[in-house]
Amino acid sequence: MDIILLERVAKLGQMGEVVSVKEGYARNYLLPQKKALRVNAANMARFEAEKAALEARNAETRATAQTEADKIDGQQFVIIRSASDAGSLYGSVTPRDVADAAAKDGYTVDRNQVVLQGPIKELGLHDVTLNLHPEVEATITLNVARSTEEAELQASGKSIQELAAEEEAAAEFEIQELFDDIGSALLDDDESEAEQRNDQPATQEKSTLDEKLDR
Repeated sequence: MDIILLERVAKLGQMGEVVSVKEGYARNYLLPQKKALRVNAANMARFEAEKAALEARNAETRATAQTEADKIDGQQFVIIRSASDAGSLYGSVTPRDVADAAAKDGYTVDRNQVVLQGPIKELGLHDVTLNLHPEVEATITLNVARSTEEAELQASGKSIQELAAEEEAAAEFEIQELFDDIGSALLDDDESEAEQRNDQPATQEKSTLDEKLDR
């Protein structure tokens, strides 16, 4: 289907361009969202008549979006989710989760503006693109963690794998210390028993000598 774009559409074209798209894409998205018109004489004339107003409105919304982008670009938002020890989420992070996390920090993000390159199913830091306007984008970072404390550690640059390795090392150290303490205690006991055995013959010999002197 041939359409005329009423605004810039990523990977498709700029405002005013006539492009060919699949009919389903036009019917289900571009036309209902008022991003395009079917190409015919009446719509071409309509676009020319409204072109100046469309361009002015686009410039205004672009400027507003750029102001928002300047505020939110580079921000990091925490999302607390349940996950396995290996870091796999029980579920995945959705655009609505992203919008809700931004809202908690005072930012307004529509879930339809969130662009996920793929499902987020792991703990860690994930960069996400926000399409605030056809010509304006911002990038935010999602800090997906199991707790606020874990999120703070991840924000400092530690991955879930590094955190798990540190916890494992700490546990092994505690176990080794326990074995060392037990070993030291057993060694002390053995030395004490040996001393007692070494002292016993001398005591017996002294006792025998005393008996002989008494006689």
